[in-house]
Amino acid sequence: MNDFSKPASALGAAPILVKAGAAIAAIAAIAVLVGLAACSPAGSQPFPGMPPPEVAVVTVQPKTLPVSYEYTGQVAGYRDVEVRARVAGILMQRNFTEGDAVAKGRSLYTIDRAPYESALARAEADLAGADARLAQAKRNAARLKPLIEGKAISQKDYDDVVSAEQIADADAKAVRARVNDAKLNIEYTRVEAPIAGVTGRSQRSEGTLVSGPDVLLTTVTQIDPAYVYFGISEGEALKLKSEAAAGRLALPRGGRFDITVKLADGSTYARRGRLGFSDVRVNTNTGTSDTRAEMPNPEGVLRPGQFVRVTLSGASRPNAIALPQRAVLEGPKGKFVWLVNAESKVEFRPVVVGDWAGDQWIINSGLAAGDRVIVDGVMKVGPGAPVRVADPNAANAATAASKSGAGKGDAPKAGEAVKASDAPKAEASKADAGKSVDKPAVK
Repeated sequence: MNDFSKPASALGAAPILVKAGAAIAAIAAIAVLVGLAACSPAGSQPFPGMPPPEVAVVTVQPKTLPVSYEYTGQVAGYRDVEVRARVAGILMQRNFTEGDAVAKGRSLYTIDRAPYESALARAEADLAGADARLAQAKRNAARLKPLIEGKAISQKDYDDVVSAEQIADADAKAVRARVNDAKLNIEYTRVEAPIAGVTGRSQRSEGTLVSGPDVLLTTVTQIDPAYVYFGISEGEALKLKSEAAAGRLALPRGGRFDITVKLADGSTYARRGRLGFSDVRVNTNTGTSDTRAEMPNPEGVLRPGQFVRVTLSGASRPNAIALPQRAVLEGPKGKFVWLVNAESKVEFRPVVVGDWAGDQWIINSGLAAGDRVIVDGVMKVGPGAPVRVADPNAANAATAASKSGAGKGDAPKAGEAVKASDAPKAEASKADAGKSVDKPAVK
């Protein structure tokens, strides 16, 4: 009878049995390995025949590290002055272009001078009359002086003449003051820039009636140098003081930090500034102390109201220990590291970390100079386990070799013929691939 006449269940029985047997054997092998690992003592190799795992370490070397602090700041003008008219009148002319730089004393607005010129003319006429009356009183007093000496007139008559002279002199001084006021008012019709700087937007146009100093005309801002204001939180200020007192932080002399500024596009401002002022009071709204930096700004890159990132540099951490971030692990009781002792075995060491220094942790306590800390291979070790420290020179050489050969492919390029010596290998691999396929026998 033909074998194809047998049922399909009979044809597939053999492969099913083979696969089930292989699965049972694999499970049994895994159970044996787990049992061997459970029976091995702590710190020993799970597979005695295998070499210790290879790890990379860094040797702790205390050194001085620079420290910088970054805050959000806002630019302000060195001086920001409001321009107001000192006299009332009609604005006749605006003498500047909004946003232009102006020199100190330049005319910005012109107010109608006619009323003040008339007032000056009246004051000068009054002054002429007062001077004439004063001259008359002086002459009267001069005529009566010989008479009083000869007892030809009474003392009262002479006293009246002298008093009249004094009153005329006072009247002349008062009128002269009105003349000066009139002249000042005429000068004040020329509204000048009080400082050198950049003008703002004009708040009043020509033809507007200005009532006096209560009306703001424009502003002039001096932007070279420029101020940058930022706040330091109360907690951070206390932390800086405590670390400086403990000797972990060295602040610049006199607190004169170097200031650099990053603009909104991420670029760094080319000029450096200095810390100029720090308020002793804490702002009750923000919980920060207002701090001000002074930045040179001859090109006008920094503009009032602009937000920037302020970086304070100049402080340092003497004898600081820094580790890569990947070397510091988190445990139930805090952070810790793995050490390699003199016997090339792993030790557990809890540490106390501080601030970041770039991509590294600052270690405040827990490590000493000469300790070897595992940085690569931390997932392959445990307490007391023997390890093999990788040679950093060999690793660097391997990295350089891989980079140099990265552009050199071993595969033949398109269109190239395979070498004759490689052909038997290719044929053998094809033959082995064909043997590895198990075909069920058909009975």
